[in-house]
Amino acid sequence: MPKATIKSKTGATITIEGTKEELAGILSDLERTSVVRDIKTKVSKEAVKKKDEKKRQTASNLIIELRENNFFSKPKTLGEIAEGLERMGYIYPTTTLSGVVMGLVRKKLLGRKKIDGKKWAYGK
Repeated sequence: MPKATIKSKTGATITIEGTKEELAGILSDLERTSVVRDIKTKVSKEAVKKKDEKKRQTASNLIIELRENNFFSKPKTLGEIAEGLERMGYIYPTTTLSGVVMGLVRKKLLGRKKIDGKKWAYGK
């Protein structure tokens, strides 16, 4: 009776005995299962990557992106920052942005200065 010895990716050794047709069927099933598992793993990794990309779109990261694109070549008010984010497709009220921008100022990613004696402007 024909035999087939298979070594798995984990290192396990499997010996199968049977007719040629039985062995061919088992080997075919194993290969198909392996291909399906590889495809599922690839799809799963891509889904995690996409999920991580979505998570990164925080207000802080978007404002840093504006800074990297020279949006702050001149100092901007919170209203102007909100408009810049809106052009990117993200709508944030200025009340939300004030805390976010202050966090970036504390981290020294943005600077700020008072304009007109009452409003703050933010820049590089």
